[in-house]
Formats: sequence, C-alpha cells, structure tokens
Amino acid sequence: MDPGKVIRFCLVGLPAGLVLITAASFLYTEWFRPQQAARPDVHERQFTRMMRKPVNKVDLEHYVKVLAEDIGERHVGKIENLRAAAYFIESSLGESNMGYQVQRQKYLVEGQEVWNLEVTVSGGKKHEEVIVIGAHYDTVAGSPGADDNASGVAVLLSLANAFIGTENERTLKFVAFVNEEAPWARTEQMGSLVYAKALKNKGVKVVAMLSLDSVGFFSDAADSQNHPKGTPPEAPAVGNFLVLVGNQKSVQLVNQAKAGFQAGSDLPIELTIAKSGDLHADRSDHWSFWKMGYPGLMITDTGPFRYRGYHQPGDKMQKIDFDRLEAAGQGITGIIAAWAKGE
Repeated sequence: MDPGKVIRFCLVGLPAGLVLITAASFLYTEWFRPQQAARPDVHERQFTRMMRKPVNKVDLEHYVKVLAEDIGERHVGKIENLRAAAYFIESSLGESNMGYQVQRQKYLVEGQEVWNLEVTVSGGKKHEEVIVIGAHYDTVAGSPGADDNASGVAVLLSLANAFIGTENERTLKFVAFVNEEAPWARTEQMGSLVYAKALKNKGVKVVAMLSLDSVGFFSDAADSQNHPKGTPPEAPAVGNFLVLVGNQKSVQLVNQAKAGFQAGSDLPIELTIAKSGDLHADRSDHWSFWKMGYPGLMITDTGPFRYRGYHQPGDKMQKIDFDRLEAAGQGITGIIAAWAKGE
C-alpha cells in the first residue's frame, strides 16, 4: 500500500469516522432511547398543561345548564335523568375531556344501580393523607336543583379541572355523590355514607373533607338572611356570603379553611361550629364523614335560610349568581391548595 495514502487516511478518514460515530451515538442516546422511556411523560405534562384551567364563569354556567336545564330533576324516581347526570359528570372528568381515570362506586337502591364517581390527584411525601372534596348530584323530586346542587357539582368539576396534574403533598379526591337527598339522607343508601364507609374499611386516612352544597344563591336585599335558632344576634342579615360549617372536632380545620378561602377570594365568608344535635348543621355529605370519625366541613349559601326556591320547582339556573359562584370557586381553590400542602 502507498504509505502516502495511509497517512492521508489517518489524517482525514479516522477523524471523520469518529465524528460520525459520535453523532450516531448522540442521536441514539438523546433521541431514540429517551423516546421509548420518557416521551409519554412529556406528552402527559403537555396534556395536563393544556387541560388545566382555573375556575371560571363560562364553565360554571355550562355545567349548571346541563344539569338543571337539559337534564332537570335527577333521582332514583327518575333513574334515566339520574344516570344522565352521572354520565355527564363522568364524561366531563374523563379521558376525552379532563383526562382523569374515573372510578365508579356502584351499589343497588330499590333494584336500581346507582354510583358515586371519584377521580384522584396523587400526593407526594404525604400521599397517605387524603383530602376529599365532594358534591351530590341528585335532587329532590320536582326540583331541577340549580342551586341544590348543580351549583356544588359545577364547582366540583371546575376544581377538578384546576388541579389536573398539580404536585401536592397530600392526595386529593374529587367525588360526585349520589342519593344525598330524601328519602336517602342519613340512611345506608346515602352515597356519601357508602363512600365514607368504604374508605374507613380500607383504613384510608382522611385528614379533611369538604362538602359543596348549595353555593350559588346570593342576595343583597335587606333582611334577606335568616338563621337557625340559637344563632347570635350579630349574625349577618344580608344574604351575600357563604358559610363554613364544621363540628367541634373540626375547629382547627374550619379556621384553616376560612384563611385559605380568603386568600383566594374577596367573597364574604362566615363560619359555624356545630354542637351535637344542632339542626341543619349536618344536612349534607359531610355528615357521613363525621359518622365515620373523619373531620369534615360543609360550605353553603345556607339554602332554606335564604333561598325561597330551595327544594322547589323554581330552583332554576336564572337564580344563580354566576359572578359570585366564580368567586366562591376561587376561594375554595385557596382552601384546597392550603390543605394540599400538608403544613
């Protein structure tokens, strides 16, 4: 072989070959293998960023309209309507919309299958500590249930949207409950009691539960707010606020919730600590968690103490104050964000 050619090959060919080998190695390491291992995570993060959005008036109006106007009253006596509401909630939360894996908790009532619906945002260092945010989607017979409780479900769905893919220390569970209303309230067929019992049987550590029940009716009229017997005389007389209701085991939780709410919203909020046997203080899904020994709260516009349409055919979408409902959702976002930190 010509010695000159050997020298030229060594001076030109080998460095070029090394460059090609290095480039090929880089492409394999940085493109092909990461694609196989990590690309789904990248897509998932992109998806959650696209899907996540804060509580907003447009979404709230849509959710209330579908539940209260398009579907209307929804209960076991109108089982197709009840199921239509469940399907709508499931679809809104599910993979084609928010991207959640929705879990159904099925059981039978009067021979009819009904179900609670649950989605989960997994926690970090304190993932074993669970926060439940719930709202019931059924109504009493004869009422389209815009305030009671399409308003609560609308906020629930919007909150689930706002927390898609967020990184929290504690685990969040957003749950739509069936059968909160009579004749199932405080019975073994009450959806939240079925759910809370299942958590207890599994040994789940629920550190906070928040029930969203009737949160969309407000009034600025004088003397528009009534109160249960025993309420202090200095209680507000104008129905322009929400109330946080807890029991004596939940005093610290109530105070934390009020601070979290005020960090997220300027909407006025009051708090009540119920004593054993207090009427009306346990009239929602938080009662089921109290029953199981879990700490729980209700947030409400006080329902029958303010709203003439409560449990009536007149409980329609037109009665909902969506500006204040949006502010309520923003405040509740503050509650959940504070609790989720686990501090």
